[in-house]
Amino acid sequence: MKDQEITKYLKLPFQFNEAKLVRELALILESTWIPHYNKDGYEGSWKALSLYSNQGDESNIFAFGNRDSPIVETPLLKECLYVKEVIQQFKFPLLSVRLLKLGVGAEIKPHRDYELGYEDNNFRLHIPITTNSEVSFILDGQRLVMSPGECWYTNVNFVHSVANKGTTDRIHLVIDGERNEWCDALFFSL
Repeated sequence: MKDQEITKYLKLPFQFNEAKLVRELALILESTWIPHYNKDGYEGSWKALSLYSNQGDESNIFAFGNRDSPIVETPLLKECLYVKEVIQQFKFPLLSVRLLKLGVGAEIKPHRDYELGYEDNNFRLHIPITTNSEVSFILDGQRLVMSPGECWYTNVNFVHSVANKGTTDRIHLVIDGERNEWCDALFFSL
């Protein structure tokens, strides 16, 4: 990535332990997943668990809350020490941290998010925990194949969609962050 260049995506140089992520997911899998708030933007089952939110409210799955109130851990994260360790690898201000689950047969319709590209000083990272070969994540016409434990930046200002045509749920740890010197050093070294 070069300064002032608009980058659509980057595979970041992290590889997290898939087995540990899956093991910790199992601890909270039976929690109450909240249906995604954009009801017109998907078909099937698209749900979230909040791991950081305003006032640590597990039911608050909004990507961006009140910036005057810092986000804090939800009780769910206290059960997931490895996931917490993964999140702590990133040295930038957190805007939201969620697990997003796209059920079997579900589809997120093509859309753009608002000012959520690196050039906007806010960005989104995906760390797949469970996925399958029939998940189709399309970003600006290009399919991205994200494997468990990898870490991807996706510029969701570009049109993107996701379809899960496989036989297992797709669950990603999704981290929204605020750009700072630490992530500039990381992003611009790639």
